[in-house]
Amino acid sequence: MGRRRSFAPALVALAVIAAVGVAAWAAWPSLMQAGPDDRAEPGVAVGEVSDRPAPGSGEGTEPEGGRPSLDERVSEAVSGMTLEEKVAQLFVVRPEDLTHVGTQVAAGEATRAALEELPVGGICYFAQNLVDPDQTREMLSNTQAYYEEVTGLPCFLAVDEEGGTVLRVGSNPAFGVERIGDMRDVASDEEARQAAVTIGSYLTDLGFNVDFAPDADIADVEGSTLGLRSFGASAEVVAPRVRAQVEGFLSTGILCSAKHFPGIGGAVGDSHDGTITADTTVEELRASELVPFEAAMEAGVPFVMVGHITLPNVTGDRVPASLSHAIVQGLLRDELGYDGIVITDALNMGAVVEEVGHDRIGVQALLAGVDMVLMPADLEAAYQGVLDAVASGELSEERIDESVARIVRTKLELVG
Repeated sequence: MGRRRSFAPALVALAVIAAVGVAAWAAWPSLMQAGPDDRAEPGVAVGEVSDRPAPGSGEGTEPEGGRPSLDERVSEAVSGMTLEEKVAQLFVVRPEDLTHVGTQVAAGEATRAALEELPVGGICYFAQNLVDPDQTREMLSNTQAYYEEVTGLPCFLAVDEEGGTVLRVGSNPAFGVERIGDMRDVASDEEARQAAVTIGSYLTDLGFNVDFAPDADIADVEGSTLGLRSFGASAEVVAPRVRAQVEGFLSTGILCSAKHFPGIGGAVGDSHDGTITADTTVEELRASELVPFEAAMEAGVPFVMVGHITLPNVTGDRVPASLSHAIVQGLLRDELGYDGIVITDALNMGAVVEEVGHDRIGVQALLAGVDMVLMPADLEAAYQGVLDAVASGELSEERIDESVARIVRTKLELVG
């Protein structure tokens, strides 16, 4: 994108303050020497050499001795960023979106250069990126080291690891980890907790710090797109198991995300392919679908992921929930009082791509009240669209700062 990035002295000072914590966090996996290249899988053409407190809990806000409080560190970090750096923090992307390789399985100079150019808030990995434990640890530890050099903060290194049909790591025998089954087959709250502890433990060992799980949807209609991913068909079953999983993930140091707010289990279809709609009313949401999300929030869930379902009887329009001010700001923020990180479901899905232009997708999400934009189909267009919206006054820089402060706070809580 042609911009030379240089973080302000205030952020450099913050990096020094947090250096011990960052070093300790980065040492979780077996650190390996950074490789010179970012590699693609054999046979994949590439265009270049490829390459623990619960957030929002308020812990750590008081200064310890001469050390600034968490609030002061967050303020210093945000004020030390340029607008471009702040907007970059709002995006979670695939590694290939940054390096433009075919399938990225290593992190070398192309990754370092990409992060210097656009230090996004996080990177989400998929099964094709994860070959075996040694390769994954090296790729993630190198990425984390490069990111910390650039920003003085940790990067969110994320994966979808729910169990059952959604296992990026556990489905690969090369990792030698216990394969967790479908959540619909979980028989108790304690079994749900132990599944999260098992998953969280092997993810932290590899170097991940975010898991986009648990699924908090109630699959209460025949043909629901959630199928076996949901814990069940009632709030009475789903809510305590979601709470148990949040507690289990957090106990391992993994940040987790309740999804897909405000609940997509009552819809038939798949938002990957196109629009999904339910005729649910807000009263019905409060009585059922919202209950598991409230349980997750009470357990300190760091992220809530908003789905792409349209709820015309709630919003009065057919705007997907992930882009709806009525859903995100009105229901999640104002009514339920959630002040953690709100992230969209993937914005490369048919349900939103067919509705909103690439340059508007991030803007619409931020106007709705979202903090982080997950995998837009065109990262460059979405990023520039947000910058343009700030320049025009459609989005204020104060609105950007609000989301960046949540992100930075959560990252600083990771390293203590």
